[in-house]
Amino acid sequence: MDIKLSTFWPNIWEATIQTLQMVGFSLLFSLLIGIPLGIILVITRPGNIIGNQTFFFILNGVINFLRSIPFIILMVAIIPFTRIIIGTTIGTAAAVVPLVVYAAPYIARLVESSLLEVSPGVIEAAEAMGAKPHQIIFRVLVPEAFSSLILNITIATIGLIGASAMAGAVGGGGLGDLAIAYGYQRFETDIMIVTVLLLVVFVQLVQSFGNKLSKTSRRR
Repeated sequence: MDIKLSTFWPNIWEATIQTLQMVGFSLLFSLLIGIPLGIILVITRPGNIIGNQTFFFILNGVINFLRSIPFIILMVAIIPFTRIIIGTTIGTAAAVVPLVVYAAPYIARLVESSLLEVSPGVIEAAEAMGAKPHQIIFRVLVPEAFSSLILNITIATIGLIGASAMAGAVGGGGLGDLAIAYGYQRFETDIMIVTVLLLVVFVQLVQSFGNKLSKTSRRR
């Protein structure tokens, strides 16, 4: 192994922290954007609470457009935007921007899917009792779909872990960057194995936690 043992674990540790930062911050910002977008997609759907066909058609088209772009291409395509926001296109902070642009529409679609699982009869009952739109959203829709929302957010988090690894291909830092710089370019098999195992562990932990949280929050 070419890389010195004295720097092996420090490099792994630093890359792990960078990956956790990328996933954590990008997930936070993606949720802040994606959840409201998902709710808006549902309530503006024709025939729904505040149906608006034109608005729904435009928003639905924008989300479909962003979701259709592969992440590795998206990273390169929005380099000017990333530079405006962060001031650079290299490093962990710079990788958060494309990760958010990538994940927010995906989360919006997952949120839409979860909310659409709520029985229309429950919504109609709330409307019959005189509930206002915001009351229906936060007291009926979201609570009824909460368990499903957690599972879908878990799926989105796992997707972000994979995307953060791809961000290493263009200098995004993290385990993906370490795997490419040492495991691929320098043929350091040990580095590649450790990074893959760490990513697998992250995915397993996130999925297990999401499953448990979803189960405990399921409405009886």
